[in-house]
Amino acid sequence: MLDILNHPLITHKLTLMRNKETGTKDFRENLDEIAELMAYEVCRDLPLRPINIETPMGPCIGHELSKEVVIVPILRAGIGLLDGIRRLVPTAKVGFIGMYRDEETLEPHEYFAKFPKNLEDAVVMVVDPMLATGGSAVDAVSLIKKRGAKNIKLVCLVGAPEGVKAVQKAHPDVDIYLAALDEKLNDIGYIVPGLGDAGDRIFGTK
Repeated sequence: MLDILNHPLITHKLTLMRNKETGTKDFRENLDEIAELMAYEVCRDLPLRPINIETPMGPCIGHELSKEVVIVPILRAGIGLLDGIRRLVPTAKVGFIGMYRDEETLEPHEYFAKFPKNLEDAVVMVVDPMLATGGSAVDAVSLIKKRGAKNIKLVCLVGAPEGVKAVQKAHPDVDIYLAALDEKLNDIGYIVPGLGDAGDRIFGTK
């Protein structure tokens, strides 16, 4: 499933992020806010179980989440989505995957991986602002599946059709959530119109 979250607040904040005049502070704050807005929609189908509680007026059958949520940002830009999602799901555990892209081949390379236990029973959200060629996302999901994860959601801010197709081909069982599906990739593998290098804009490294 591909779900493009067409919400006025997300669209407004994403427009601010796309603007090349937007500085690091505003870019990072808008990404954080969009992550929280997206998390509300991504969590819409989380499973629940009934629980007996006492309200001030008497007994009540309520519901609580029945599965753990694990958020896995792809380093380094994925960290920009982490806090916004955790505000909505404060009990979520966090894993990390470190990957970088070879600027000549555009192929992803893993340099770090650390996950909580029992991924097979959790809802795992893999998060990265950009879904460009799809190489990093495909490899990240493959790595998580090897650790036993079965219920995986890929949450990205902006995607290119090429990246979406790559993930759908390699992992048709993974749901993809985007704030926007852009036009294409350029000849150096960047999303057009996109918003530039998300990692550099989050951390002010350029």
